[in-house]
Amino acid sequence: MLTRGDADPGSATLGEATRAETTAKPADRALTWREKLSYGIADMGFNFFWTNVATFLLIFYTDTFGISAAAAATLMSVIKIVNAFTDPMIGAAADRTATRFGKFRPYLVWMSIPLGAAAVLTYTTPDLEGDAKLAWAYGTYLMMMVCYTCVNIPYNALSGVMSADPQERSTINGLRFIFAFAGSTLVTAATPSMVQWLGAGNDARGWQLTMAAWSVAAALLFLVTFLNTRERVAPMPGQKSDIKRDILDLMANRPWMVLFVLALVIMVTITLRTTTAAYYFKYVVNRPELMATFVPTYMVAAAVGAACTPLLTRFVDKKRLMIVLMSATAVLSSAFFFIPPERIDLMFALQAGLGLVLGPKSPLAFSMYADTADYNEWRTGRRATAMTFAAATFSQKLGTALAVAVIGSVFTALGYVPNAAQSTGSQAGIVWLMSFVPAAFALAAVLTMCFYNLDAKQLARMQAELAARKAGA
Repeated sequence: MLTRGDADPGSATLGEATRAETTAKPADRALTWREKLSYGIADMGFNFFWTNVATFLLIFYTDTFGISAAAAATLMSVIKIVNAFTDPMIGAAADRTATRFGKFRPYLVWMSIPLGAAAVLTYTTPDLEGDAKLAWAYGTYLMMMVCYTCVNIPYNALSGVMSADPQERSTINGLRFIFAFAGSTLVTAATPSMVQWLGAGNDARGWQLTMAAWSVAAALLFLVTFLNTRERVAPMPGQKSDIKRDILDLMANRPWMVLFVLALVIMVTITLRTTTAAYYFKYVVNRPELMATFVPTYMVAAAVGAACTPLLTRFVDKKRLMIVLMSATAVLSSAFFFIPPERIDLMFALQAGLGLVLGPKSPLAFSMYADTADYNEWRTGRRATAMTFAAATFSQKLGTALAVAVIGSVFTALGYVPNAAQSTGSQAGIVWLMSFVPAAFALAAVLTMCFYNLDAKQLARMQAELAARKAGA
């Protein structure tokens, strides 16, 4: 689909239309709703993979694939850490890609089939035993996550080059996370039924075919994004390739360093509560079945919060808004400590409140990453958009690993015993992990944001100077 003013696809190739628009349209132009929605819809496709891994891969490994819970948990932790270190390499490669379709859009087409194939192989149960079966699991899961990163990081970077307008960036990132939460809800609700229906009693085949179906659906959504988006923000002509210089530039980029720490801290905050919730309902509330509605309550509220992001950023500066959101997160998390186990209504009310205040966090942060790429170009004359986003996802993955380590340490120290009545100390530890501990990390996020030094006035001045430089070049 082409936006108003584009060349007729019948009279020009897609590449020619892309080049014509790139040169004819200013970087700060208002995006059409078609382009905004087309960008956002790809994040639904990413969650066809991400949510399946986060929600179902562990139980697939233990109950269908046939490896122990300890081996599966170790596998998933090791691969996550290894994959975190591949992010900057993929970001560097994307920044150095040059095609007639742009730097980042082609990855949505190039890597969608390898990603789907790797996902199907990850959910395939081969006729292997012992170490050979474990090696298959390590190899296929690593391949899937690397392929996922090869699509996801260029997609993240695309939001930074579709428009130079900070408000447009807030809008498209708000939309993408609405689609992301919708995709997560769809996968959580549909996957178990798909496995039963497609497998017809054979869970191994059911999982394989289910991932094939999700992979095809994701590839189609990625294609929609590729066809209906354009890259308009480009590096200065003549910029030389230098990965070491890109990394050093980021390390000296104060607002980006703040966001790097912020991403790590916020991921610890969210992962602590999400992972602990199952233990909270099983051992404190004694109602484990409530998890089936507790998590969707957060997702729905977070989608509403994400949808409000463009409106909020029209009236509140991004830095101030992030401080307000994380302060509210600290207050609401702390309130969990004071809820009696029988007050289910209050638990769900607080969960919905946390979804509303954390929902804008992701689109806001991704919009701010794009702003720091502009800041880097304004300060140094060099632009490395994909590297900017890749290093940010690296931080998020480290935050997730840190949160799991914190939970494990607390449980070990308090003498947690699985599938048994917990001691008073162990129960108290679970409640603290749902309340005051994530609240403390949320306050750390507030403190971190105090060092962020990009406001609306500086962004406007930067954009004007960058536009003048490129016009002169």
